[in-house]
Amino acid sequence: MTRIIMHGCNGHMGQVITGLVKDDPDAEIVAGIDIVDNKDNGYPVFTDIFACDVEADVIIDFAAAVAVDNLLKYSTEKNIPVVLCTTGLTDAQLALVKETSAKVAILKSANMSLGINTLMKLLKDAAKVFGPAGFDIEVVEQHHRLKKDAPSGTALALADSVNEALNNEYEYVYDRSKRSEQRPDKEIGLSAVRGGTIVGVHDVIFAGTDEVITFNHTAYSKSVFAKGAIEAGKFLAGKPAGMYDMADVIAAKQ
Repeated sequence: MTRIIMHGCNGHMGQVITGLVKDDPDAEIVAGIDIVDNKDNGYPVFTDIFACDVEADVIIDFAAAVAVDNLLKYSTEKNIPVVLCTTGLTDAQLALVKETSAKVAILKSANMSLGINTLMKLLKDAAKVFGPAGFDIEVVEQHHRLKKDAPSGTALALADSVNEALNNEYEYVYDRSKRSEQRPDKEIGLSAVRGGTIVGVHDVIFAGTDEVITFNHTAYSKSVFAKGAIEAGKFLAGKPAGMYDMADVIAAKQ
């Protein structure tokens, strides 16, 4: 049984994870941390992380960037691994994450979905075949109308997986509107669609002569990210200090 502290327990993702863990025989949320204690979660909630004295095996974080510094300090003091899902961290905070990982296990990934992270692995194999064969590569992502950043971090991570397999020889292109020229061979185009309530759709296209291969991942709800975070928490519990990502979780399942 993996004992979890849910950091950001009363936010949307915290509540999704709380609901999923209730039906998971191998995990239990023993405490929550949030700026407000306004929900009946079935476990104690602390508005001050340093007041939390509940023993746990791992912390799952879906809070806000402003809370990450104290989270890292607390995890070091208590020697509890952290699944770090909060995005938008500053360069200073990213440096602090790396520094903290020398003392405690931290898992950080651009996307917590098991499907996306398995796709990244598959893309590396595909790129090694299609890249040298002269296939053009495009990444198209779709998200809801409220998403501010473009392209998505996941789209960039997918492009990175492809580019790494091709010795990082490809240039990323985000806008062709001001270009009037033939598409160069070694570029990866990234396009973003924003509209409605689309949770997340990512297509990686390998376009060759007379054939097109498309890898697609579609998220129908945010629960796919919550499920991945729970699996990451189970994996990380008891691990030695260091930086981990979802690729390590996938590898452990094989």
